[in-house]
Amino acid sequence: MPHMLIIGMGYSASRIATRLRADGWQMTGVRRSADAGSIAFDDESAVRAAIAGASHILSSVPPQGDDDPVLARYGAAIAASPAIWTGYLSSTGVYGDAAGAWVDEASPVGRGRRTARAAADLAWGALRPDMRRFRLPGIYGPGRSALDRVRDGKAHRIDLAGQLFSRVHVDDIVGGVIASFGGPPGIYNLADDLPCAQNAVIEAACDMLGRAWPPLVSVEEADLSPMARAFYTENRRVANGRAKRLLGWAPIHPTYVQGLRACL
Repeated sequence: MPHMLIIGMGYSASRIATRLRADGWQMTGVRRSADAGSIAFDDESAVRAAIAGASHILSSVPPQGDDDPVLARYGAAIAASPAIWTGYLSSTGVYGDAAGAWVDEASPVGRGRRTARAAADLAWGALRPDMRRFRLPGIYGPGRSALDRVRDGKAHRIDLAGQLFSRVHVDDIVGGVIASFGGPPGIYNLADDLPCAQNAVIEAACDMLGRAWPPLVSVEEADLSPMARAFYTENRRVANGRAKRLLGWAPIHPTYVQGLRACL
C-alpha cells in the first residue's frame, strides 16, 4: 500500500489527503499539534519514523521568517529517506512582478516580495533528484473563494488598470499532484487557463449570487491588509503548459467561471 506523509495539513494538503485516503492510500499528516489523524511537528521521533516509512513525502509548509522550518529540522532525514516520490507546494510568487507578461518554469525567481519563499523553493529543488515543486498561484475552492468574500461583504473591486493574476481551484492542485506520481521530477506551475483581473472574478461571483458589484475603489481606499495590498503590487500570467505536456494534467476548472460554479 502506498504511504503518503504530508507535513503541513493546510487547505490544499488536506484536500490531497482526503482524495488519497479515498483511493486506498495510507496517510500520515503532520500538524503543529497532534490530533486523532496527525502527529505533532515537534514530536521528532514520530516524524522521523514517518519519514523513514513513507513511500511519498509532501511538504506544504511555507517559510517562517527567513527559514523553512521543515528543511531546518527534517531536511537531512527527508534527503536520506527511501521514499520514491517527494514534493513541495510552492508559490508563483517566486517569479515576482512580470508587468503582466507570461511566466513559466524557466522564468527567473527571487525578484519579488517573496524572497524567503524563492529561497525555500530552490532549497527543496536541491534536496533530492526526485523532487517535484508545484508553484501555485491564488488558490480558491469551497469555503475559500470570491463567493465567500461577496457573501461576507468583504469583496473589493480595485481600480487598477491592466492588473492580471492567475489562480487555481484546489481540486486542480490535487489532480496535478496525483498526476505527478507517474511523471518526471521537476517544477510544475499548476494554474488555470485564464489569467484575468481580480475584478472579473468578483463580478462573476456577484452575478452568481444576485448581488450588486462593489464600487471601484483605489488600493488605498480599500483598506486592505498588508498581505492583500502586496498582492496588487505584482502582475503576471502563469503558463501551465509543462504540467499538461509532461504529466497529462489539465484543469477540470479551466477558468474561474467553472471553478466558481463548482463552489456554488
